[in-house]
Amino acid sequence: MNKRKLLVKHPNTENKDKQIYFLCAMPRSGNTLFSSLMNQNPDIAVTANSITLEVMKELFLLKKTDVFQNFPDEQSLDNVMDEVYNLYYKDWNYKVIIDRGPVCTPGNLMVMQKHFKQPIRCVVLVRNLLDVLASYIKWFENEPTAFPNKFKTLDEKLSHIMNKNGAVAKELMSIQYLINHPDMAVFIKYEDLVINPEKELRKVYTFLNLPYYQHQFTNLNQIIVNGIRYNDSIVGKNMHTIRTEKVMKVENNCKNKIPQRFVKEYGHITF
Repeated sequence: MNKRKLLVKHPNTENKDKQIYFLCAMPRSGNTLFSSLMNQNPDIAVTANSITLEVMKELFLLKKTDVFQNFPDEQSLDNVMDEVYNLYYKDWNYKVIIDRGPVCTPGNLMVMQKHFKQPIRCVVLVRNLLDVLASYIKWFENEPTAFPNKFKTLDEKLSHIMNKNGAVAKELMSIQYLINHPDMAVFIKYEDLVINPEKELRKVYTFLNLPYYQHQFTNLNQIIVNGIRYNDSIVGKNMHTIRTEKVMKVENNCKNKIPQRFVKEYGHITF
């Protein structure tokens, strides 16, 4: 009888040299531009909005289910959570992954500090909040397929964007934590990125202790990550489209269209 040798691969062996960092960023704050620039470096992949934090959250919530509590094998579930990032990025052929998501909200941080085995280090893109809202308004006006256009009034659209469970609120919460823990993050202002991109990228490389790559700031590419493009038909066309001719500041005259209640509520949030 022939005996077959069973080969067992431990997940850690495939990703042991891969560095994983995080991108915490306000929407409409240069995320796609930053990703396009950094992804010129063949060793680096800056992701689109990542599902990894949602995977961690859903696994954690399993502990509250009747099925788990009926047979509470916590160690086995913890083993799965320990390997989520290694397994998710196992086939990504890059030395450095910068995973985009609000990693430092209280709930996410609680889970990540237990299960993510590397130091949590973040690149943070910020922009004054009224400028973020003005950018959204410009997108609403220019793109009929934009997902908030399902609401009738501008007030309703912005209320949806600023929902306490939405992307803006989660990123604000995560960024506030990092402001109070500056050793965990490097902060990049959108206004500085579009005026002096090389200076701002050098700050990122220095913080992450990576050798600088000579980026180009003209003839840019739309973002492709691990061979995958954004499918903006889901959220509305041109949500993640950049101007490819060069990095530059674009004027936006929509700030005066922001309803006064939003100005009063969010006008003080600057970086």
